[in-house]
This record gives sequence, C-alpha cells and structure tokens, in this order.
Amino acid sequence: MFKGHPRGLIIASLANMGERFGFYTMYAIFVLFIQAKYGFDSAKSGIIWSGFLFSVYFLPLIGGIIADRLLGYGRTVTIGIVIMFIGYVLLAMPLRGDTSIWLVITALFTIAFGTGLFKGNLQALVGNLYDDPAFSAKRDEAFTIFYMCINIGAMFAPTAAEAVNNFILGGAGYTYDARIPALAHKLLTDKLANADELLIIAQLQDPSVTLDSLRAFADNYINILSKSYHYGFGVACLSLIISSIIFLGFKKYYKHADFTEKQKAAHTQMKHQVVEMSADEVRKRLIALLLVFFVVIFFWMSFHQNGLTMTYFARDYTQPSVGKITNLWFDLFTLLPIFLSVVGLVFVFRKSSPIKTRLIGFIVFVGFALFAFYRYSQFKDVNPFTPQKFQHFNPFFIVALTFIILGIFSWLRNKGKEPSSPKKIGIGMTLTAVGFIVLIFASLGLPSPKSLGGTVSSTLVSPYWLISTYLILTVAELFLSPIGISFVSKVSPPKYKGLMQGGWLAATSAGNILVGVMGVFWDKVSLPLFWAILVICCLLSATFIFIMLKRLERATNT
Repeated sequence: MFKGHPRGLIIASLANMGERFGFYTMYAIFVLFIQAKYGFDSAKSGIIWSGFLFSVYFLPLIGGIIADRLLGYGRTVTIGIVIMFIGYVLLAMPLRGDTSIWLVITALFTIAFGTGLFKGNLQALVGNLYDDPAFSAKRDEAFTIFYMCINIGAMFAPTAAEAVNNFILGGAGYTYDARIPALAHKLLTDKLANADELLIIAQLQDPSVTLDSLRAFADNYINILSKSYHYGFGVACLSLIISSIIFLGFKKYYKHADFTEKQKAAHTQMKHQVVEMSADEVRKRLIALLLVFFVVIFFWMSFHQNGLTMTYFARDYTQPSVGKITNLWFDLFTLLPIFLSVVGLVFVFRKSSPIKTRLIGFIVFVGFALFAFYRYSQFKDVNPFTPQKFQHFNPFFIVALTFIILGIFSWLRNKGKEPSSPKKIGIGMTLTAVGFIVLIFASLGLPSPKSLGGTVSSTLVSPYWLISTYLILTVAELFLSPIGISFVSKVSPPKYKGLMQGGWLAATSAGNILVGVMGVFWDKVSLPLFWAILVICCLLSATFIFIMLKRLERATNT
C-alpha cells in the first residue's frame, strides 16, 4: 500500500488514525449523550453539535496562520495533540447538575482548538512530502491512502463506544433502550401526560419498578446512561497518547519536509527551495481554491447529517434489532474477517500473483472465513444494536472501497481518461444527491418528527435503507474529500499552504453550521421534504462546479 511513497506518509497516517479514532468515538455518541443527559430537543442539540463542528473545522484557519508564520507544522501539530487531550479529559468527567453543561461546552471548545492546530497542518506536512519531484505524481494517491487510514481509526470508534456503553449499563443491570431518555426527561419535568408507556418499558429493565418508583428509575437510568457516554469519551484520551508517541517517536521520517516557506527563507541551505510566485498567479490560485471551498460547504452540510438527523432517523425510524444475516453488517468483528477473506481470495485468483503469494492468500481466505463463520454461529435469532453502530459503515466502506476507486482511477489514467480533480468533486456532489434520494423513498409513509414529539415511531423501516445511503455517500466522499485535500495541496501558493488547508477545513466548518440549520427543519417539515432539500442543494452545487470546470482545471494544471 505504501510502496513508492515516502515513509513520512506512514507516520502521518498512523498519527492521524489514532486521533480520528478518538474523535469519531466521541462523534458517534455526542448527540445521543446531550439528549440523554440534559433532555435537549433536536433543535438545541443540533445547534450545539453544529457549533462544535463549525469550531473544529474553522479553527484550522488560525492553526494554519500560527504554523505558517510562527511555529511550523510539526510543533503546531504536537501542541494540538496536547490541547485535544485536555479537552477529552474534561468531557470524560461525569459531573452532575445544571452547571456541568458549561464544562461540556468548555471541553468542546478545547477539543476544537486543539484540532485546529493539528488537522490542517498535518495535511500540509503530508503535502510537503510530495513537493519532491520523485513523489509528486502520487499526490492524489497519497492523500487517498492518508484518508483511508483516518477511516480505519473511525471504523472501530462506534464499536468501542457501544462496548463501553453496554459495559457500564450492564454493570447496573440495564440494557440500552432508545425510548427511555426522552420519556424519562418528560416524567422528571412533569411533562408526561401518561406514564404507563414508560412503566412498561422500565419493567423490561427492572421488573420491580412500580408507578411510585418510576421517577427514581428514570433518574437512575439517565445517570447511568450518561456515565457510560462519559467513559466512552475517555477512550479518546488513550488514542491521543498513542498518536503523540507515533508522531514524536518517528520524527526522522518527515522532518525534512517540516519547513514552511518562511523557515526555508531563514535557513541558509534552503533558500534556493523557496518558490516565488507573481501576484497574478497567487490571485488565480486563490480564486480557484475559493470556488472549490464554496462547493464543498454544501457537501459537508449534507454529509455530516450522519451525526445528527441520520442518527435521529436511525434511532426513531429504524428497526433496533436484526436477524443473523443482517447482523453480519453490524458486528464489526465478523464484517472485517469477511472482508479480509475476500482480499485473500483476490490474491489467490490474481494472475500476476506468484505461487507463494497465492498460498498466503489462500491461508488468509480460509483462516478469516472460518473465524467469520464461528462468529456468525454465535449470533442469536434477534440481535439488538444501538443507533451509533451505523457510524461504522462510512469508515468501513472507505477502507473496503479505497483500492477499488484507486484502481478505477488508475485504469482511466492509463487510457488517458481519468477525470480532473475538479470533475471528480462534481461527480461526488452528484452521488451525494443520489444517496439522499434513497432516504426519500425510505421515508415515504412515515410520520413526521414533529408528530412523534421526540418519541420512537411505531412504524420502523429496514436498516438497509440507511446502509445503502452510507454506501453511496462513501463513494461520493472518496470522489470529493481526499481529492479536494490533494487539490488544495497542489494549487495552494507555497507561502499559504497551512492557511489554505485551514481554508478547506473552514469551508467544512461553514457546512457544519448549515448542519445545525437543517437540524432546525427536522421538527418542522415531513421526512421526504427534509431529504429533498439536501438533494436540491447537492445538485445545485454539482451544477455550479461543472459550469466552473474549465477555470478550475486551468488552476490545477499550472
């Protein structure tokens, strides 16, 4: 996978993998956490969540300026890891009372600021590795591999979050039930007109609960569930320790690329490497970048619904348990062996594989296939799962599809037909629209969120609707996100590399603000109309980038 690439790519990828594992563990459960602990409705939860995501992706602008002008990329990344660690420690503290929400807000801002120092500058550092002419032709491929490694970390995050949740709940004799938090908060705030439904659900958890003890049960369940989320946030602390060890321990593999243009100019032996551009060339490149930034705002507005309204859809409209076959998708430790057994089979039948490689492929195929079958044999006829488990589909599909997409691009490149980076981004926007069209069909005939009033629908749909949407959105993401980062790395004026990587992430932050705006509509319109708004936004964005295609392609080729 890393053959023909500088070793620094491995170090940057592994460091990012650890950080993203922690981030996506938090990502998978945060909205569920604030609704369970504080009883927030979807609109308020959406505002907090989108505000956090805005900060996470806007502050890299500040981080880019700090790196470009003051500290350089490596030192800024290191400081970012330390600050993020402090933020996750604060978020993991299981405090009670109304004031604890301010600790949560403080923790979110601290994590966002640390991410601002870390994320864009690590991408800029990777881009510097490919300024070397020996590697420059593999820049797109490098960022796709880098992006895949991010998602290896993200893939395990929902499973880790669920394992922690179930362990803490199980220790108190409870299991997860999505219906309880909203009903419990209504009971505790005297807004529940009829407690019979909650009593029936509570007795499934604890048969000794009576109408008189129902308030005590509601309070205890909420506190135990909230505690399980706090412990889930603690997982991120451990992952950041691993990231820092990797990044600092193997610095020798990337230190030659850890220079900004300002640092090169101040270094006698590196002055000849400083690239000077005319003001007109800088202006053209910045305009091209701003056009791409504008388009991706609407991609992230749509894509990051996975942490908000798509999570609501998973919780309130999707079947909470599945049979043995479908559970293969939800049990990561069965899904991965199946995937790896297929990889082994590919090497067995690949004509270019030598005998030794085919033999190893056969052993891999048999070993993982047997392990997957054993796991499958342990499944029950009915297998419950929590809403956050849907979050592992996107990173799993990225890991599974990355080399297929790279193979398609390579095949097209050999035929001279590979789409340009801007065209790939336009295709990605179109595919995003297709993904939400699937959810329009899934939502036909379902009650609106407003009519549910925060409870779970009595009509539940197959999880395959959401799985299909995640699959299509993942293909769209592979056409857009790593290619966009590579585009920024290539087109950015050298003096503004950190700043422009921050600009890419700032465009993401603008999209995340719109995530919250869309969240406000969740309780106000029908489900099909809600998804249709996202479809229209994506199609308009795709149309815009195809109109501007020639201008963007000229910037790419300069």
